[in-house]
Amino acid sequence: QLFAGAKIINLNLQDDEDKSVYQGTQKFLVIVMIFVEAIPQVFGFLTPASGFVTSLNGSLFFGLIGAGHGDLLAKILIIFQLFGGSYLVFLMDEVVSKWGIGSGISLFIAGGVAQQIFTGTFNWEPSRAGSLVPAGAIPKTIYYLQHLPASSLAQGGVEQIMVQPPNPLIALIGTIVIFFIVAYVESTRIELPLAHGQARGARGRYPIRLMYASNIPVILVAAVLANVSMFSLLFWQHPEWPILGHASWIGAYPDATDARVVSGQIQRTTPIGGLAYYFSNVNGVQDWLLPLFNPVTYGPYLRGLEYWQVLVHILVFLLVFIGGSVMFAKFWIMTTNMGPEDVARQIESSGMQIPGFRRDPRILRRVLDRYIPVVAVISGASVGALAAGADMIGTVGNASGTGVLLSVGIMIQMYEAIGREQMMEMHPLLRQFFGANE
Repeated sequence: QLFAGAKIINLNLQDDEDKSVYQGTQKFLVIVMIFVEAIPQVFGFLTPASGFVTSLNGSLFFGLIGAGHGDLLAKILIIFQLFGGSYLVFLMDEVVSKWGIGSGISLFIAGGVAQQIFTGTFNWEPSRAGSLVPAGAIPKTIYYLQHLPASSLAQGGVEQIMVQPPNPLIALIGTIVIFFIVAYVESTRIELPLAHGQARGARGRYPIRLMYASNIPVILVAAVLANVSMFSLLFWQHPEWPILGHASWIGAYPDATDARVVSGQIQRTTPIGGLAYYFSNVNGVQDWLLPLFNPVTYGPYLRGLEYWQVLVHILVFLLVFIGGSVMFAKFWIMTTNMGPEDVARQIESSGMQIPGFRRDPRILRRVLDRYIPVVAVISGASVGALAAGADMIGTVGNASGTGVLLSVGIMIQMYEAIGREQMMEMHPLLRQFFGANE
């Protein structure tokens, strides 16, 4: 899509033959990318269960596959399992795109984030075996208020409720605040007045949203950072590879016997050094703020690093997220017919013009040049700052700031898409809910 929009690939999507080539190539690349993403994950950190490997260690297929290849066979089967699940998601996205409302991928993202937020807020099960403290933010708060005396609350109980992971109360508050900020920003727009050049009295508006590039820049930045983490972990897990194998400057990771992994403070996929650490997400206040005030309790979250390295990590994280979002926002509007020249052409072809200006696409472009490039930069910087800020505060259920940002934007877009459908065919109660009677 980006190559076609940037005219690197010369395809006219209005032509049926070119459109067929475009869609076929897109489906082929989906299949290729599934394997490109699945293979590093399986050979990097998705370890097959020992029982599953043992069951495949014998001779298979009438002796065609000899004994002792259980681990390799298990990994191959997991790759095909990931392929099947991913391709099924792609097919369901096609179904929703053609016969439903919105995008199927967007619905999966919103559904997954909603599940994480719900379980992170209301889960009453303990987070660790042998513990009685619930994992959810609200049940954990109620548990501490019921079981801790006033003296304990004054000495450290409030800290346990507000900031101690998992799912501290500050993460729930941060999630709610980000939700309302994104909802407000999504509704902020500039509307250019339009009038029809021939039909007197026919007027309209062209809205330029503050989130003009939508949440696409954040998706692309998050995808780049996820791939950096995935491939650095793959290199770390294979010390036999020359130059890149087990190179600590690329990324270092803890092993299964690490005390921080055993205690559940970090995971084996959490980078503890190298470039992968500086390009990794900041997961809540325990990663950067709490060790400064309480190094005894929260020192392990520093991953054995000095605090100046944590500050560099935060600066790099913010620069990459905000700068990358701005770059991708500008690139996205240039390649998806959202730039000033393309929008001017669309308005002119519809017979509309800006009142007080001559009907000329060049004049339209000059007017739009005042707004669209600036709004694109602000849009990218805003979504990047919101996602990075939410990650630094923390979100319940490990939903990530990017996930919360995406889910809110997806829900608002879904609401607007439903509003554009044939609401008069709905039940009167649904029409009233969506505001069709206003």
